[in-house]
Amino acid sequence: MADSPTPLLQVRDMAVDFRTIEGPVHAVEGVDLEIAAGETVAIVGESGSGKSTTAMAVIGLLPGNGRVVRGSIRLDGQELVGAPESTLRRIRGGAIGLVPQDPMSNLNPVSKIGTQVAETLLAHGHATAKDVDRKVIETLAAAGLPDAEARAKQYPHEFSGGMRQRALIAIGLACNPRLLIADEPTSALDVTVQKTILDQLGRMTGELGTSVLLITHDLGLAAERAARVVVMHRGRIVEQGPARQILEDPQQPYTQALVKAAPSVAAVRLRPEAYRSVAPAASGFEARNDSAAARGNSAAARDNIVEIENLTKLYKIRGRKDDFAAVSDVSLAIPRGETVAIVGESGSGKTTTARMLLKVVEPTSGTIRYEGQDVTGLKGAALREFRQKVQPIFQDPYSSLNPMFTIERIVTEPLDFYKRGSSKDRAARVRKLLDDVALPQTMLRRYPSELSGGQRQRVAIARALALNPELIVCDEPVSALDVLVQDQILTLLRDLQDEYGLSYLFISHDLAVVRLISDYVCVMKDGALVEAASSEEIFTNPRDPYTRNLLAAIPGNELDIAS
Repeated sequence: MADSPTPLLQVRDMAVDFRTIEGPVHAVEGVDLEIAAGETVAIVGESGSGKSTTAMAVIGLLPGNGRVVRGSIRLDGQELVGAPESTLRRIRGGAIGLVPQDPMSNLNPVSKIGTQVAETLLAHGHATAKDVDRKVIETLAAAGLPDAEARAKQYPHEFSGGMRQRALIAIGLACNPRLLIADEPTSALDVTVQKTILDQLGRMTGELGTSVLLITHDLGLAAERAARVVVMHRGRIVEQGPARQILEDPQQPYTQALVKAAPSVAAVRLRPEAYRSVAPAASGFEARNDSAAARGNSAAARDNIVEIENLTKLYKIRGRKDDFAAVSDVSLAIPRGETVAIVGESGSGKTTTARMLLKVVEPTSGTIRYEGQDVTGLKGAALREFRQKVQPIFQDPYSSLNPMFTIERIVTEPLDFYKRGSSKDRAARVRKLLDDVALPQTMLRRYPSELSGGQRQRVAIARALALNPELIVCDEPVSALDVLVQDQILTLLRDLQDEYGLSYLFISHDLAVVRLISDYVCVMKDGALVEAASSEEIFTNPRDPYTRNLLAAIPGNELDIAS
C-alpha cells in the first residue's frame, strides 16, 4: 500500500440490496475495502457472506434486482457508482477483468474459444480485424494453453476443466486490465491443476502489474496467494489484515471458526517438517491389499468388508484401434468399520472404480468380493440384496435429489422400494434419520430447492442410511460445499461411522479433506494404483513422485503455520 498513496480501488461504506417480493434483502452492508496497484487481496467467507456480491458490485454486474444503495466505489479515483452504462462497458474487460467461477457455464458452448477471446480484444480496441487472429493466439499462449493456434479453433466442450479455466484467464487478462477479479477461479479443479492455474495467474498478473481481488472460501489458498485477507460474514466485513496475521492469530469468532474448519490449513498443521526420502516398511493395509488375490475366501479375509482384485475397465473409443483403460489391474481392500480414500486427478479412474463396486458399471475383468462373496456376476434378488448393503452419496446434492419430491418422499423412497416395514414404521424411520443427520422435522415437507447445499447433502446422507447399509461409497461428497459446511458433514460422517460401524469408500481429489477423514489412502493415476498405505504413512512418507506432487499442491502447503 505504501508504494501507491492513492489505492487503485477504493470502496467506502458500500451497501447492496436485492429487491424481492418479500421486500429488500440487505446482501452487503457498510463494506470498506482498498486494493493498491499490483496488490492481491482475498475475500473469504461462506456462501451467502456477500463476497461475490461485493465483487460484482465493483464491476457493475449485479443481477437486475440488485443495486448499490449507498456508498462509493472508485477505480483510480473515478467514481463507478451511478456511472452511465457506456462507461461501465468500457471499464469491464478493459480496466477491470473478470475470471468467473464455473468455466463451462461462463464460456459460450456454441462459439469457438478463439472467437470468444477475439470479441474482448476487438471490443476494447486491443486488436484490429487484421491482427486479431495473431493476438488471440498470443493471448491463449500467455495463459499457458499448449498449441494455442489449434486450441483457438476448438469449442469449450473439447477442453478439460483446467483448459477452460485457462481460456477464461486469457479472456480476463486479454486487455491488460489494472484490476482482475478472480471469483473462485479454481474451486472445481484438482489440486495439481489448481496450483498450475494459480501459478500461471500469478505470473501473468505479476508481469502486467495487475491488482487481483481473489474470491475464495479456502483460507489456506487465500493466505498463500494474497498479501491481505478480508473476512466477510452475513454481508459485513468482520476482520481484515495481513494474510499470515489473519491465519495465525484470528481475532473474531467467525474467522476462528473458518481457520479451524479449513481442511487445507488443518492438513498443513498436520504435516511433518519434511518428507523423509527413505521408503517405509509396508503397512498392514498394504500387506492386506498386496495379498488379496492370495487369500481368496480364506478366514484371514474376514476383517475386510470388500476386496477388489485385478479390476480392469476398458472402453472402446471411436476412431481408436486400442481400447482405453479407465481402470487397469487395481487391487485394494476396505477394512470393516474404517474409511478408505481413493485420491487422484480427474480421469485417474477413481470414480469408475467406485461405480464398479456399486454395480453401476460392469468391469471388463477382475473380481469384487463383498463379505467374501464375488459380486461381479450378481443378478436379480441377489443383486437387490447387495444394493441394500452398499449405498452411495454423490457429489452434487442437488442433481442427485429429485426436485419434484419432498424431503420426506426422497428419504422414504428406498424404504418403499424394498418394502421395509409398514407405512407407520417407515414414517418413524424417516423421522429418526432426520434426527441422525441433525435436520429438523420441519424439513419433511420442503423441497430440495428450499434447502442450502449442506442441508441437501444431509438429506442425501439420510437417504443413504435408510436401508441400514454396511458400506457407503462417498463420491466427492463435500467438494461443492463451503469449508464450514464441509467440516459439519465430515464430522457427521465420522459420528455416524462410530454409531453404526459403517465402512466408507471415500472418493476425492482434495487431499486436505482426505487427510481429515481417511484411515487408509489409495492413490490412482491414469487408471492404475500407484500407492496404497495408511493415511498417516501417505501424508508423512509418500513414496511415489505422483503422490508427492499431489501433496505439494495442497493450497497453503508452502505456508509455515504454527500448530
